[in-house]
Amino acid sequence: MADSVASGFGEEKETENNDKEKEKPATNSKLRPEKHRSTLEVTETLGFYERNTGKRDKQRNLSDLSLVRFISAELTRGYFLEHNEAKYTERRERVYTCLRIPRELEKLMLFGFFLCLDAFLYVFTLLPLRVLLALIRFLTLPCCGLSGSRLLQPAQVCDVLKGFIMVICYSMMHYVDYSMMYHLIRGQSVIKLYIIYNMLEVADRLFSSFGQDILDALYWTATEPKEKKRAHIGVIPHFFMAVLYVFLHAILIMVQATTLNVAFNSHNKSLLTIMMSNNFVEIKGSVFKKFEKNNLFQMSNSDIKERFTNYVLLLIVCLRNMEQFSWNPDHLWVLFPDVCMVIASEIAVDVVKHAFITKFNDITADVYSEYRASLAFDLVSSRQKNAYTDYSDSVSRRMGFIPLPLALLLIRVVTSSVKIQGSLSCVCVLLFYLGMITLKVLNSIVLLGRSCLYVKEANMEEKLFQAPPAAGPGRTPSKGKVTVHPGDLLNENLSASITNQPVQREENLTGDLPKSNSDQFLTTPDETEDKDLPQDGSELKHRAPKKDLLEIDRFTICGNRID
Repeated sequence: MADSVASGFGEEKETENNDKEKEKPATNSKLRPEKHRSTLEVTETLGFYERNTGKRDKQRNLSDLSLVRFISAELTRGYFLEHNEAKYTERRERVYTCLRIPRELEKLMLFGFFLCLDAFLYVFTLLPLRVLLALIRFLTLPCCGLSGSRLLQPAQVCDVLKGFIMVICYSMMHYVDYSMMYHLIRGQSVIKLYIIYNMLEVADRLFSSFGQDILDALYWTATEPKEKKRAHIGVIPHFFMAVLYVFLHAILIMVQATTLNVAFNSHNKSLLTIMMSNNFVEIKGSVFKKFEKNNLFQMSNSDIKERFTNYVLLLIVCLRNMEQFSWNPDHLWVLFPDVCMVIASEIAVDVVKHAFITKFNDITADVYSEYRASLAFDLVSSRQKNAYTDYSDSVSRRMGFIPLPLALLLIRVVTSSVKIQGSLSCVCVLLFYLGMITLKVLNSIVLLGRSCLYVKEANMEEKLFQAPPAAGPGRTPSKGKVTVHPGDLLNENLSASITNQPVQREENLTGDLPKSNSDQFLTTPDETEDKDLPQDGSELKHRAPKKDLLEIDRFTICGNRID
């Protein structure tokens, strides 16, 4: 009995031992790959690709961790850029964007330059003819017995006001002595002149920002319908305010041109160098700020206006210097290097500034084509039947370029520099005037054709032919609103809208100011899209409002965003 029990316990121990022996190889087989994997990972990070590391780890001594082995590992280790493909692709696109910026920027600058030139030539060529036609209508219409019709159309009233402002300010400019101003500025030190020039630039921007509002207030006060309640101080006070503004702004530009003339005529050219270095200070003040597309559009418009104004100032400087040297053509070649240096520095500063702004704010170079389409939209919309403003005023609001003071100064300088004597001189002046009219007409035709092309490429024909929205924020649209599907209407209807006179809408005579067609842009959703938006208040609350490029007008004067 005892033997049987002992044998039973012995068999159970043997089975347990056998089970333990079977489990040990299994656990060892599980642990070995983990150890082998860990050793492989360690050896791979150190740069050794040897599989039989189990035995060699025990035999490795301190001599293996030598400086030679570390240097060899540093020289032979590799890496793969494709593991972070998105990052390097983005960096390459940034480089390509910076390379495209000069070309796209100069396209916009060239288009904007000719827009400013068109508005500037309008003051010399078509404005006198329009004023003459308006005065003829004013004098002949009562004689014809047409007492029931209006004497002057609103556009003709604005033209007559502009003509009177130019005549009065030109007569006032005769009392300003340019020579005395030149010698007064020339007697100042270089540092004083540098400070004066910076102050003049700031004052010019402030004058431009407020000047167009003064002119718009005058135009609206003079053409406001009689049915409206009187809510203004009268036409005459507004007229005198406009005359005072144009005269003071012209004096300011004259001082600016005189300072630039002193810099050109200085012996060591130190003042000219300091004034040119002032452009590079502009890079520091703008590159390291956060910019959005609308802010960049404002800065682009300001740069276009600044570049065109500088070209006119250089023209005035050359005229004054040529007069002092009896129109000797040899002196023109003396001024030519300085003029080229000023223009080159201006272009270089603009290119560098815009290139780094687009780089730091992740803005593509295609945005300049959108800006060009916005400027083209203003030109095309000003030729429509329901145009609400003249194109020169539209450029003034968009870019801050007001042509009246600059044109007044140029007329004053030309009349004082060029003496007209004899019939031959009068014929030359007449031919020059006809040439300016020809240049204005050709420039307008080319600009209009290019603008139609830019508007069509940007798919903005719909907004061009849409009926204007109802005036007032709380009013509903009129029942007679007509929706037009453009298609090819841009090519068919544009010629008719250019040649016909604007049609006055009688239904809006008792309302507020009509809102312009240019208050919409590509990024602005249409009315149908607004209806399809979800009505959930929580979703609409977190939705960021979309800014409109075409709503940016006089806020672009200083190149800074005004909220």
